[in-house]
Amino acid sequence: MSVNKEVRRVTTRTLQEMKNKGEKIAMLTAYDYSMALIVDQSGIDVILVGDSASNVMAGHETTLPITLDQMIYHAASVVRACQRSLVVVDMPFGSYQGNSKEALNSAIRIMKETGGHAIKMEGGEEIVESIKRILTAGIPVMGHLGLTPQSIYKFGTYQVRAKEEAEAERLIHDAKLLAESGCFAIVLEKIPAALAKRVAQEVQVPIIGIGAGSDVDGQVLVLHDMLGITEGFTPRFLRKYLNMGEQMRGALEQYVNDVRSVDFPNDKEQY
Repeated sequence: MSVNKEVRRVTTRTLQEMKNKGEKIAMLTAYDYSMALIVDQSGIDVILVGDSASNVMAGHETTLPITLDQMIYHAASVVRACQRSLVVVDMPFGSYQGNSKEALNSAIRIMKETGGHAIKMEGGEEIVESIKRILTAGIPVMGHLGLTPQSIYKFGTYQVRAKEEAEAERLIHDAKLLAESGCFAIVLEKIPAALAKRVAQEVQVPIIGIGAGSDVDGQVLVLHDMLGITEGFTPRFLRKYLNMGEQMRGALEQYVNDVRSVDFPNDKEQY
C-alpha cells in the first residue's frame, strides 16, 4: 500500500515517508474555498496558498504587492475546504526578509489566523536565522530555491537559474543548509534538471520541482496555469490539462445569448 493512500491527513512526516519509499508528491496551488475543495478531493498531497495569488487573483505583474493580510485571507479560505491535503502558506515579500523577529511574528499570525499547517519562504543562507526562529515556535517551514519570484528585480529576469557552476554550487550549499536548519521540504524552481536531480539525491528532505525535471520527489504547478485559465503563459515546464479559459468563455457567451433571446429561463426553470 502506498503511503499517500494510507493517510487521512497528509503531514510533513507523510511527505518524508513518500520520499523514502520513492513515491512522488503531487502539489498544486489554490487561493479560495471553492477551488480548494475540488483540489483537496482530487487526492493532491500538498496545497500551496501561493503568493502567486498576487498575479492570478489580483492581476499584479509580480508577487511583490500582495500583503500578509491578503495572504491570510486566501489561506483561511483554502483551509476551510481541506480535509486531506497539507496546506502550506507562502510568506509574502516584506514579511520576513532581514528581520527574524518580524519573520516569527508573521509566521505566527499565519498559523493562528488561517489554521494552515506550514509556511514557505524564499531564499537560502540569508534567511536561515529566520527559519530557525520560526521552527522554535513549532511552525514547519518549506524552503524555496532557484528562481525566487520575490527577488525578480534583483535577478532582472524569469530565466532559468543556476546554469553556471558557481550558482549551481551555491544552490546545493543552500539546499543542504535549509535541510540542516530544519526545513521539511524544498521547492526548486526553474533550474537545470541534472542539478535538481543531484539536490534530490544529496538532500534528505523532499524536493518539489517546478521546471526542475522529473528526478525530484514531487511536482508543483499553479492551478490556474495547468487548467488553462491563465492565457498567454506558456513556459516549457507547464502542461495544460484543460483549456478552461476558452471553455468558460464559451459558456458565458452562450448564457448571454440565451438571456437575450429569452431562451433562459425556460418553463422548467421558473416557479
